[in-house]
Amino acid sequence: MTTARARLPRLRSRRSLRTVFALSFAAIAALVTILVGFLSYDAAARLVRVDQNRIFDGVVDDLVRQVEQQPLGPRDYYSSDPDHDGPRDELTRRMRTNVQILGPTGHIEDAGNPELPVRDEDRRASAHDRAGHREYYETAVAGDRYRIGTVSLGGGRGAVQIAQQFSDTDDLLADLQQRTVVLTGAVIAGAGLVGWWLARRITRRLVRLTGVAEDVAASRRLDLEVPVAGRDEVGRLGRALDDMLGRLADSEELQRRLVQDAGHELRTPLTSLRTNAALLRRIDDLPEEARAELITDMENETRELTDLVNELVSLAAGQHDTEEPVEVSLSEAVEKAAALARRRTGRDITVHADDTTVLARPAALHRAISNLLENAAKFDFEGTEPIEIVVAGPRVEVQDRGPGIADADLPRVFDRFYRADTARSLPGSGLGLAIVHAVATSHGGTTYAHHRPGGGTTIGFTLATPTGQSLPAQDNLPPANM
Repeated sequence: MTTARARLPRLRSRRSLRTVFALSFAAIAALVTILVGFLSYDAAARLVRVDQNRIFDGVVDDLVRQVEQQPLGPRDYYSSDPDHDGPRDELTRRMRTNVQILGPTGHIEDAGNPELPVRDEDRRASAHDRAGHREYYETAVAGDRYRIGTVSLGGGRGAVQIAQQFSDTDDLLADLQQRTVVLTGAVIAGAGLVGWWLARRITRRLVRLTGVAEDVAASRRLDLEVPVAGRDEVGRLGRALDDMLGRLADSEELQRRLVQDAGHELRTPLTSLRTNAALLRRIDDLPEEARAELITDMENETRELTDLVNELVSLAAGQHDTEEPVEVSLSEAVEKAAALARRRTGRDITVHADDTTVLARPAALHRAISNLLENAAKFDFEGTEPIEIVVAGPRVEVQDRGPGIADADLPRVFDRFYRADTARSLPGSGLGLAIVHAVATSHGGTTYAHHRPGGGTTIGFTLATPTGQSLPAQDNLPPANM
């Protein structure tokens, strides 16, 4: 099995696409040329034979009319006529024929050139009483084939033999056949060369693309240059391959950065848990207050670690969400998320929503709105004014009266694991707003954050998916900012 598989690539490499194109082109050209050549030759041969037979029959008919219109004897057809204006000359003007004159008993009175055989049917015609009686047959004379027509002169006076040589016609057809074969061979050879040239032009860019793909597979490098010339299917393939490599490179970079950031964020709670676990070995030596503090600290660290892992899984799964989009009322979705946030945080949340229906994935949309509300409650934990959530068209934003966000931190609030210096002492993983960004982009929208007039922050997202439009494909979504 292994040997057979090893031989398969070698066999395929020997029979390249260029060779297949060239051989196919030559085979089609050969088939068409042979068919056309055969039909042309057959038609030409039929025409030549029919024409020769028609002329011969016409000469015999002329001879019949001559002997029927006037009584003629053998001497009237002798070849010794010095004026060449006799009835014999009228017969030989239309075609080169061999004429031989027979007497009453069928004997030769004026031999043809070459001399024609005299058969029983010729003797019967010579002794026939009716002028114009004819006999036809084919025979060989001096190695050549002849068609002979014998016409009676009537009254038992003799007969005239007219012979048509087939060899001339056969020579003409043989020459035509030879020329057809030579022309067919030349056309096939030319078609093979043209097919090879055309196949080389067609497959040249495909060969280059194949080389790039093989180099990528061998070296695992995604930064190789891809030829994208042309506007045809090969050019489109090159651009698609280049775009695919670019996306793979971006995905690989994002994956690498995600692993690094996740490892960095997981290191802190894991280090704290390991330290506390070491203290558990001598928990009996600790005072009661220290024991309670240790257990509480471990519970908090475990909870933070669990929340971080859950958010990582949620963020990763969101890139390939299989939830089907349906029509969703934004006002109803916001009311549900606000009710849940009120129970969790105990904060007063005010909703200002118009009646807007969008095509969205309900669970993902609910997660995004909930993250905005929980983020506002976390950073405005000492606030007394209500948190406001506004829906205006396909736009959802949350407004708080917290301490606000520094100007330097605003562009990065949707980055994964990013936490401002003022927020590092607060619980959280730095993934909540990154999930909001991923949900917004998966619905063709954007995210934004800015200072709220009078103090506080406004953070929101837009959905570019009103009812009647379709969502972008999940595999083509832009990734959340890192």
